[in-house]
Amino acid sequence: MNICQPKTNRDYTSISDHGLIGNLHTAALISIDGSVESYCVPNFDSPSVFARILDKDKGGHFSITPKVPFTTKQNYLPSSNVLQTKFMNEQGVVSVTDFLPRQKTSESVSTTTTQPLLHWLIRRVEVVRGTIPLSMQCAPAFDYARAEHTTTIHDDPSSADPQRKATFVSKDCALDLRYVVDSTMDNVACPSVELHPLDLSDKGHKGLGVYADLSLDEGQCVWFILRIPPATIATGREGLGNNCLPTTAANDPFLTKELMHGLLHNTIKYWIDWIRHSSYSGSWKEAVHRSALALKLLIFEPTGAVVASPTFSLPEYIGGTRNWDYRASWIRDSSFTLYALIRLGFTHEANAYMEFIFERLRHKNPDGSLQIMYTIHGGKDLEEIELNHLDGHKGSKPVRIGNGAADHLQLDIYGELMDCIYLGQKFGRPLGYDDWVLVRELVDYVVANLKNPDLSIWEVRNKKRHFTYSKIMLWVAIDRGLRLADKRSLPCPQRYKWLEARDFLYEEIMQKAWNSEKQHFGQSYEETHVLDSALLIMPLVFFMQGSDPRFVSTLKQILKTRERGGLTSNNLIFRYDVHKSDDGVGGEEGTFCLCTLWGVEALTRVGQYDRTMLPKAVTMFEDFLQYLNHVGLCTEEVSEAGEGLGNAVQGFTHVTLISAAYNLSRTLAKSKPL
Repeated sequence: MNICQPKTNRDYTSISDHGLIGNLHTAALISIDGSVESYCVPNFDSPSVFARILDKDKGGHFSITPKVPFTTKQNYLPSSNVLQTKFMNEQGVVSVTDFLPRQKTSESVSTTTTQPLLHWLIRRVEVVRGTIPLSMQCAPAFDYARAEHTTTIHDDPSSADPQRKATFVSKDCALDLRYVVDSTMDNVACPSVELHPLDLSDKGHKGLGVYADLSLDEGQCVWFILRIPPATIATGREGLGNNCLPTTAANDPFLTKELMHGLLHNTIKYWIDWIRHSSYSGSWKEAVHRSALALKLLIFEPTGAVVASPTFSLPEYIGGTRNWDYRASWIRDSSFTLYALIRLGFTHEANAYMEFIFERLRHKNPDGSLQIMYTIHGGKDLEEIELNHLDGHKGSKPVRIGNGAADHLQLDIYGELMDCIYLGQKFGRPLGYDDWVLVRELVDYVVANLKNPDLSIWEVRNKKRHFTYSKIMLWVAIDRGLRLADKRSLPCPQRYKWLEARDFLYEEIMQKAWNSEKQHFGQSYEETHVLDSALLIMPLVFFMQGSDPRFVSTLKQILKTRERGGLTSNNLIFRYDVHKSDDGVGGEEGTFCLCTLWGVEALTRVGQYDRTMLPKAVTMFEDFLQYLNHVGLCTEEVSEAGEGLGNAVQGFTHVTLISAAYNLSRTLAKSKPL
């Protein structure tokens, strides 16, 4: 058992050693030792106030940690996104419960609550047994630790008991820290809390924090509430401004113990009510439902957009430069996310995202194209900026916000989007005529551009190529357009042109992407000697049957180790060999979780015809589940030593976990024993 020692200078906590909480507007990472490590307010793409995971000294944190040696456990309360961290030693046990409040909905999880969202982060500290002395530190670092702020500790008139609160004010944002004392046992008095200034200027902080030394006995409890004061919550993107919400009794309630208990109860109930609508009944149900709950946390409720990840600039290789901001809505990632949620029966989210994406279709670029990603508010500006004042996670620089890939030409996005629209038509709201015209225009754009090179799914940053994955997804876009027209009897003036283009693409891929000498498909027409695990998608999107000898041969080659010319290490799959394919980025990276799970599903598809492949699929999937972290969450990548890498929580990984489990479970149920 690992004993955690209290330290004055705390080092970085590994990326995997975190849980995630959220409220469908933003999210926060909570480390296993009780620190809020990443938190942007009020929205996913707002500037951070806590970013300790990217700079252990000046990034900002909100920690609740024992002052004596301890062991720690962390878990989600059942079927919820409410996180519990326990600190334990022989003298006592302390439980910290963290959540961003969600009010109950009126009748169903599909209806939007009329109660205002409380932009609060609540941390409930309770001594379960004995006593453990604790230290609470709240040290915000506004605007990615760039902005100065003032701190005052003063009387709190909005509390049921006379007490003090801390207020932090920077140029564009303000927070206040309040608390409610409580007791969970009869004849046990409520504790007292005293806030003091915390000066961390020697570590680079640009304003004071606050701290409190807590000496709680069994049954005593403190609720800490960090909130955006209601008068400073803007209705727009920029935080403060002229469009602030007025302070009302609804969004500035009087702080009482009863209110705190009600918010916790309602938040737990919100998540339980949502997940119980899942239609999934296959194997690995716990992992599937945890993935669904994680994906729900990535949805920006006001617009229906889906972020690729709620974090930014976490490294794909420790000490490396592949550090990207994923707090935007990629068409590709979002489409796959909705695919997974639809598979589980969550059609409300699919309909909300379709509204978001059709609004983008109504305002296409002049040439008829879409951006590969948009802000969660639907904007197109994602300027990439390097924050050189931050050290980066474990020294991984540069730290980036925004994403310069926003203006990339990545033609594969049209296939993912059309596949999502097609699936949505099976289980969601039917297309109206005006929306069908927008879809037709999208397919027409694909047909007009199918011969162009692009930068493809991995967002290479040097030269455009004829990437095989992109060509496959262009085929998917046309194919789904034709299927929609046929199934819905929709008018299709360019039907024969679409059919010709679809067949042309298929033949071209077979001729130009196939390496007859090595017997596998190549990453691009220009580099058929380079393997790319994105090609595992072929049978998953019904481009090619899993029984096709060309695909089987490609799969077997990918599953070889890198030393033998493949892309696999320890049953985990790399995207491609960065030493053989120049992507214009440089540096190393870990195995890609998405690709590993595509490998599981590809084995499953092949296993429908060759049952000897199914045990391999099961083994690879079971092995992968061991790389989920202690609360069942996925990172973007895994190092060869088993360390989680990249942004967390990564939506794409949870999407493919759901898809792999769904199809593997269904195939196993239909197959006869070997």
